[in-house]
Amino acid sequence: VPLVVPDFSPALLLLLCPLWDVSQSLPVTGKGPMTDSCVFYAKTLLSNITDVLTQNQLFTGIDCTKQNVELNMNTNTASVCAPGDSTCSGFTPSQFSQELCLTNIGEDLRYYYQFLAAQPDPDSFLGPTVLLSLKELMENCFSWSLPADSALKKASADHPSTYDERLSLCKVLKGFHVRTITINRAIGFIHSGEDTN
Repeated sequence: VPLVVPDFSPALLLLLCPLWDVSQSLPVTGKGPMTDSCVFYAKTLLSNITDVLTQNQLFTGIDCTKQNVELNMNTNTASVCAPGDSTCSGFTPSQFSQELCLTNIGEDLRYYYQFLAAQPDPDSFLGPTVLLSLKELMENCFSWSLPADSALKKASADHPSTYDERLSLCKVLKGFHVRTITINRAIGFIHSGEDTN
């Protein structure tokens, strides 16, 4: 069941910490070596989600800026990817686990890929932008999280989206935006090497 969070605001970022520097680069993973391109793919994904949220045609009849945020609640990315010495709304993680953090990120990527691939996209707002950058990040950096081939090949519906589909897409994309900020920050933290100190 997705979590519904009030409208996105600076205060929401404080609730969804950890707050650490997005600009740090190259991630390292227990699932295999990462390359410089992983940082690029993660930042490109965040940029593409940010851009698509401004596409009014995608949300016809809905003011997406006034909608709630829906987060994937099947993972614990925000809490398990918090640095061990941070506090977030009173939660203090005892020890940072790089493997657990990256596993949760991979599960998030899979969840959002499957959701977005199933959305109507007759005007190609999602396919060549968000879905492409999400697939590149998964294939190159979290390949173990890729859905089965049949799910990857599933085409988005060609029909115009219904009001409920547009509303759901808006809320989930806003949640994915917030989660992608956390993912970029976690990648920066892992690269910094502070998790091994």
